[in-house]
Amino acid sequence: MLDCAIIGGGPAGLTAGLYTTRGGLKNVTLFEMGMPGGQITQSSEIENYPGFFEHDKTGMDFMDTWQKQCFHFGLKHEMKKVERVAKTGEHFTVTLEGGSTVEAMTVIVCTGSVPKRAGFKGEDEYFGKGVSTCATCDGFFYKDKPVTVLGGGDTALEEAFYLSNICSDVYVVHRREEFRAAPPTLDRVMRKSNIHLVTNSVIEEAVGDAMGLSGVNIKNNDGTITHMDNTGLFVFVGHNVRNDVLKDEKGEFICKMNDWGQVIVDLSMKTSVPGLFAAGDMRIEAPKQVVSAAGDGSIAALQVISYIQEQA
Repeated sequence: MLDCAIIGGGPAGLTAGLYTTRGGLKNVTLFEMGMPGGQITQSSEIENYPGFFEHDKTGMDFMDTWQKQCFHFGLKHEMKKVERVAKTGEHFTVTLEGGSTVEAMTVIVCTGSVPKRAGFKGEDEYFGKGVSTCATCDGFFYKDKPVTVLGGGDTALEEAFYLSNICSDVYVVHRREEFRAAPPTLDRVMRKSNIHLVTNSVIEEAVGDAMGLSGVNIKNNDGTITHMDNTGLFVFVGHNVRNDVLKDEKGEFICKMNDWGQVIVDLSMKTSVPGLFAAGDMRIEAPKQVVSAAGDGSIAALQVISYIQEQA
């Protein structure tokens, strides 16, 4: 039986693996279909992680050292897909693809979430080259430059407000006249002179060249196209939480979730099921930053160690 099964190999999962094994647990396995690292491995530049400030290093370079460090202390890696997790008595049964199972005393789920794509032309082509889904991560690259934000919810307007303190102008494109964001958020945005609301419109196309994004074509409700020159386009149309492993055979969640499919945890990363922890971007109120996910992983790991000690 495993002391701990860690599902997901991003910053939260790897840090959980480091802290559980270095903390004395001898039988810890991380389940990740590919090589561990997470979404950050797709980044071309890392600038906001403390202590890592080498501009010629990519996200892949950044995470490579994490893997070496975590596996050094005895973390095992199984390149297998987890289908679901179930609480069976005092322990957990982890069902893998193909039907095989593994028993574990504790489970940390760190499967993350994926930003939804809006589906406009050029979105995939320029993703990471001007098209972004994280203002905190990439906003500084557009200091004193105009940028476009796509979306009409709380996240879109909150991120637009954040960008307005960095960028010269922020153009918020929303397909409707009315915004779905909370009134206080909308009011705060409308009071910023450099935030411009472009309603009843959608992004038709992201345009650019080999150097990256150079502008966007905005389609208005009357069918006209407005071209806007800028090198930053931030897309906030929601997230798909990777929470399938927490569903039972009937499709019901085994722990408490919120309306958006995020796992409800306390400050210790504990779920409503004893011995089951969730960390990183799949939990409620996740900042969706590498440094935060790593912190989550360490907290969950320390709680796992305490939980096992209490069961002894």
